[in-house]
Amino acid sequence: MEVPSISLESANQRLQLVPTLGGGVAAWDWKSTGKWTPIFRPWNRLTSDRYTLACFPLVPWSNRISQGGFEHDGVFYPIRPNREDERYPIHGDGWLQSWQIADHAESSVRLLLESHAFDGNPYHYVSTQTFSLLPSGIEIILDVTHLGDRPLPYGLGLHPYFVRNAVTRLCWKADGVWLSGDDPIPKVHTQNFPPTWNYNTPSSLDGPPIDNCFTGWNGKAFIEYPDRGLTVIMAMAECTGYSLLYRPPGQTYFCLEPITHPIDAFHMPAHPGLVNLSPGQSMTLKTTFLVS
Repeated sequence: MEVPSISLESANQRLQLVPTLGGGVAAWDWKSTGKWTPIFRPWNRLTSDRYTLACFPLVPWSNRISQGGFEHDGVFYPIRPNREDERYPIHGDGWLQSWQIADHAESSVRLLLESHAFDGNPYHYVSTQTFSLLPSGIEIILDVTHLGDRPLPYGLGLHPYFVRNAVTRLCWKADGVWLSGDDPIPKVHTQNFPPTWNYNTPSSLDGPPIDNCFTGWNGKAFIEYPDRGLTVIMAMAECTGYSLLYRPPGQTYFCLEPITHPIDAFHMPAHPGLVNLSPGQSMTLKTTFLVS
């Protein structure tokens, strides 16, 4: 597909963005031993499906909401499913809209979206993504400001697709995981990890499917590529303790999502990780991806 894109490049990395496709990332490559190698799985350029991008933003919530919407301050706000193969509305609505280029400097780009009742959603907000090249990687700052006339709960996240192969290893601290059955909405929290689910020590990404929220995350994750001599460190500032791992069997990628709240937090006691924003109030998710 031919879509407008914008690029940032330095001696050792290049980042390509596609603002009109949900403010998404098309590719992030690193130069290792004189050759470009992908860190994020590159967009295939064959479809506008955001699930084929390298990364996209999650705003004004992350992952799924059950029960057709949510109640806040005594008012029920309906939210419709927003993806053909999904029973529940997923990942907010920012990823489904076209973003504008608000600023473009030599080593940074800021994208802007104002969303008002997209697809009937109750949210009116302005969101920005600021992408910056660092000496050893990239920084993505995602923020949102509530513009509606009533307070609403908000959450944020990023959806990066990392490349992987048989020797790739993942390590990050977690003390538990939310489990679900055939329905992807979490049912029970446990500190007893199923076999191959414990990544407190560097472990393979082979195994049965995982699409679950882990708890107790300290905000850092290490992805080791021994065949390339590289390690990627993903760090989330002011981490709330949640991260989502998507591990599809037999694929050449996986997703490790920095998020501010667990799946379906709208229907959990005390709504963990959600932030109630009054008109004019904001929240921010800052994530760095560093290569060593």
